[in-house]
Amino acid sequence: MLNRESLYQSYLAILREEMIPALGCTEPIAIAYGAARAREILGADPDRIVIGVCPSIFKNAKSVIVPNTQHLKGVAASVAAGVAAGDASKELEVLSEITEPQLESIRHLLDTCPIEVTIPEDSLNFDIRITLYKGDHTAYVRIALFHTNIVCETKDNRILKNVSLAEEVADVSNTNDTENADSKENPADEAGHDQLVISTDRSLLTMRNIVDFADHADIEQVRSLLDRQISFNMAIAEEGLKTAPGAAIGATLLKYDGDSIKNKAKAYAAAGSDARMDGCEMPVIINSGSGNQGITCSVPVIVYARHLGVNDEKLYRALLISNLTCIHIKTPIGRLSAYCGAVSAGAAAGAGIAYLHGGGYEEVVHTVVNALANVSGIICDGAKSSCAAKIASAVDAGIFGYQMYLNGKEFFGGDGIVAGGVEPTLKNIGRLGCDGMKGTNEEIVRMMLEC
Repeated sequence: MLNRESLYQSYLAILREEMIPALGCTEPIAIAYGAARAREILGADPDRIVIGVCPSIFKNAKSVIVPNTQHLKGVAASVAAGVAAGDASKELEVLSEITEPQLESIRHLLDTCPIEVTIPEDSLNFDIRITLYKGDHTAYVRIALFHTNIVCETKDNRILKNVSLAEEVADVSNTNDTENADSKENPADEAGHDQLVISTDRSLLTMRNIVDFADHADIEQVRSLLDRQISFNMAIAEEGLKTAPGAAIGATLLKYDGDSIKNKAKAYAAAGSDARMDGCEMPVIINSGSGNQGITCSVPVIVYARHLGVNDEKLYRALLISNLTCIHIKTPIGRLSAYCGAVSAGAAAGAGIAYLHGGGYEEVVHTVVNALANVSGIICDGAKSSCAAKIASAVDAGIFGYQMYLNGKEFFGGDGIVAGGVEPTLKNIGRLGCDGMKGTNEEIVRMMLEC
């Protein structure tokens, strides 16, 4: 059993892994990242491209706009952008600096280079496989398990990198991006492969320990992380309200539902997604691999903190609650699912808001359970403009979950998927999102392929 200091350091590591910047929806950006790396390996512009993606990657890349591409959409556009204009060294900001000549190169590549998109039957839950061809030469890159995790690279069938995808880590619902962690070098297995190293143990997360961590964290150790989240995520929310892009969910909420603090919290979060789904060229700080989840678990908390006039320290501690709660809820579900990630993040935002109002462990966990009991049926049918509306619903549920607690009411174990206590309930949510919705995810993808 870890002592308190070891647990504390693990929680800091989890935050540093998760709270990283990304420009654009992270699934098409992961495709662009892999494509940019494959272009580096090939050393030439390809004359043919084949990309295989798992169903969830296809779903999340099909309808969302790829940033800095003048509103191109889809898997092929993501690949073309990465090949023609991507900088792989920037990882999830791979498309942050596209020039006008590079835009022309993206269009030319889409017009002249055949790009075959497939959905391999043997793909993992998170899987991207990109092969570039130039005459007799090839370059292959595979990203698996999470967004920046390149597990295989080859050039002309010569292996440059090969990470063993052992059975026990094929479903990495308790892992995260190792690219940004203070982890050990990957040791070689008996076959000479690199072994995948899990950088942090997400099973260490519990709601009781999350609240304790937030209460006692040294703010100086998290200030830069949280300041960047506040700056980036509020900036894109304000941009979404100013320009009303996409479906303009945020602007619509303010126009018709007034300026109550609850509505403002919903509207600002939705507006950030409005902008992001419309290809806004501003980065966000993500959570659980998702920009929408990063916006949802942070922006409502910031809006409430400013309304309440709390000091910076109180806001920082509330953001620790919301960020870690979001990660904890999402961990057993996995990176990609038919379970809408905004639900997890909205419940987490409610937890942070409860903390801002002076709540402790009891207020926080009842808020989370009440929220999840309400909106856990929201599906993820890919990244696109309606994500902003789902975010508004999830934030509303998070705040209402706290209001229920204030009114002395709660959902009890045995009420549907609610179990006896917060941790058993979160375990049920994980089962629902990871196992229960597999068939739903497959059916959603079939519907999208028919459109």
